[in-house]
Amino acid sequence: MSDAPQLDGAPLFLVDDLPDAPELLVAGAEGRHAVEVLRLGPGERVRVGDGHGTVAEGEVAAAVASGLRVAVRSRFEVPPPAVAFVLVQALPKGDHGPLAVDLATELGVDRIVPWQASRCVTRWRDDRVAKGVAKWRSAARAAAKQSRRPRLPEVTEPMTTRDVCGLLADADLAVVLHEAARRPLAELPLPDAGTVVIVVGPEGGLADGEVVAFRAAGAEPVRLGPEVLRTSTAGAAALAALSARTRWA
Repeated sequence: MSDAPQLDGAPLFLVDDLPDAPELLVAGAEGRHAVEVLRLGPGERVRVGDGHGTVAEGEVAAAVASGLRVAVRSRFEVPPPAVAFVLVQALPKGDHGPLAVDLATELGVDRIVPWQASRCVTRWRDDRVAKGVAKWRSAARAAAKQSRRPRLPEVTEPMTTRDVCGLLADADLAVVLHEAARRPLAELPLPDAGTVVIVVGPEGGLADGEVVAFRAAGAEPVRLGPEVLRTSTAGAAALAALSARTRWA
């Protein structure tokens, strides 16, 4: 398996199984999209990944009814980043949840934790949890393909505030975005390796008890800037600020 090259403009298709074979078939919805929407043809360069960092690179051998046949030229592994970003996202209203997931995925999040904050308008009742998680995971997969990410972010089951406190206590750096915080995120020293957890509250803001609990767990309230962002975009803004200091430098 060769060293990972720079990921450029070649489209990336994600499959559940990536066999070690000289030719691959991209079938199902991925194959139909490649053939019917992108209209890829023989000789065009593509990449096929398993969503866990393994990528096969090659050319289209044929576009057939069952999907896209790809002649593999090389394989490589994209290692996980030294600093993993975890976004604890309070449940936004309506379609703003998948939007938050989409933006966070494009900006490098490694794990997304749905959080039922006390002031969330949206409530995932027991019969809606599976549907809500599936919708977020689908959004993450689509965004990973769009941004050509070889590693899919994990979308966990929803967590309670107590669960989130445990996550914060185990992090190498934990921050809570809060409009009343004095310290800007840009001033915080970042770890060279480990886990950074970012907590984003709901439209109605964080309850005082939640802020107290998170601080007790080791998280520091920070602000992004003078503006107050929507819950669906605040996480993405924080991830961009962190990436600029770690992964994009």
